[in-house]
Amino acid sequence: MAGGGFAGAATAVDYGGAKMTASVIITCIMAASGGLIFGYDIGISGGVTTMGPFLEKFFPKVLRRMAAARPDRYCIYNSQSLTAFTSSLYIAGLVASLVGGRLTAAVGRRALMISGGALFLGGAAINAGAANFEMLIAGRILLGFGVGFANQATPVYLSEMAPARWRGAFNTGFQLCLGVGVLAANLVSYAVIRVNGHWGWRLALGLAGAPAVVFLVGAAIVSDTPSSLAARGRIDAARRALRHVRGPNADVDAELDGILRHLKVSRPSEDGGSSPFRQLLRRRYRHHLVMAVAIPFFQQMTGINVIAFYAPVLFQAVGFEGSSAVLGSVILAAINLGSTLVSTFIVDRHGRRVLFMQGGVQMFLCQVAVTCVLGVIVGSDGGAQLPRGGALAVLVLMCVYAAGFGWSWGPLSWLVPSEIFPVEIRSAGQAVSVAVNLAVSFAQAQAFLAALCWMKYGVFVFYAGWIAVMTAFVAAFLPETKGVPLEAMEGMWAAHWYWKRFAGPESSPTVKSSA
Repeated sequence: MAGGGFAGAATAVDYGGAKMTASVIITCIMAASGGLIFGYDIGISGGVTTMGPFLEKFFPKVLRRMAAARPDRYCIYNSQSLTAFTSSLYIAGLVASLVGGRLTAAVGRRALMISGGALFLGGAAINAGAANFEMLIAGRILLGFGVGFANQATPVYLSEMAPARWRGAFNTGFQLCLGVGVLAANLVSYAVIRVNGHWGWRLALGLAGAPAVVFLVGAAIVSDTPSSLAARGRIDAARRALRHVRGPNADVDAELDGILRHLKVSRPSEDGGSSPFRQLLRRRYRHHLVMAVAIPFFQQMTGINVIAFYAPVLFQAVGFEGSSAVLGSVILAAINLGSTLVSTFIVDRHGRRVLFMQGGVQMFLCQVAVTCVLGVIVGSDGGAQLPRGGALAVLVLMCVYAAGFGWSWGPLSWLVPSEIFPVEIRSAGQAVSVAVNLAVSFAQAQAFLAALCWMKYGVFVFYAGWIAVMTAFVAAFLPETKGVPLEAMEGMWAAHWYWKRFAGPESSPTVKSSA
């Protein structure tokens, strides 16, 4: 019975007029550029922290440790103040994402995207002109607020704007832009690492303003989403937005009626006008809450972001020298970007679950293999130099790992949370998802270099264990969302072997289903 209800619901809202148009492509590309600012920051942090003039000005103790006669390669960069440079952005982003959950429901997705771009631009300017550690951290906090707002609004914007048939491809554009940002940042680091004096790191940090301008301009020229406009009572504006992205011949009235019906039935009387965050805690949304927490948590526990944050540092720790470490980061970023592009073409053909699981297996095997290489050659004291063959093996394994992440957990961890929430809790659900992502990013960014010093090569086994757990979680608990219209998602949960006990209004423990 649940399956039949799901099929009917999907048919009712899968509008034939929702075709691919130039307007929807341009709109989604401009919105997806929000990934550029997050990606550039992820990529630039590691490159800057290997630059001598930057370390000399802000972190002289690290330079002295590097000059030791026989340093422990795993522990050279173990500095809590150095990791605070990276992690401060993510604690600010955590706060911004929670605030943004309320703001995006009140003022819309587009307004929050514009605010995110402006804040990031201001943070880039402060970092470029930083005269002391306090000024550096202040700039990072502004960057964090920009990232938090952008990550809150952009994936939801893309899911609400894209036709259901191509929603995966369009939403993957956010991760694709993120990958472009990471690659651009690593190329900038490689180019400026030889610049004399303090201009190199200032230029690298200041160029974060370039993707901020792109995103800011893009957000300013696109319209808000029809769902957001309708939820705020702006029905005529929602109709105009639909007509703009669906084309003049599309049956926008039918699609708008579907959105309005979904808004009406998604506000049951027992909610009593409670906030979206309170609603998210109700039993009937238990499956949404679990996914809002589990998916971003598991994405971060792949270890990909700490590897991206500290890729040059990590490569130096295992034996790469000087600019070779940054070049290794460039190669890693390029592989990740290429694999994300692959995901754009296959995610709506093969679905989410199979990519999640295949990528998980691939990353698990690579992490275990890196552990074996480092354990045999470098050892636990970190004093041995990694020979050329061993360094090449580590680089290849890390590239295969990055490819697995790029076409699976990278884009899908932004896509799936943005598409599974009903509209009445969509802003709150996305806020929780982004907050978890940034909270775990903060914890790992702050702790990773200390963990590398303590666990040595065993840190890769630690991440491999989490990858095994998350792959099993997807296999057991995540239903397939490929091609399912946003307004028909509830039937998907109602047909799942476990979540059917929570899905739908009949899930209340005091009401028994007639079925």
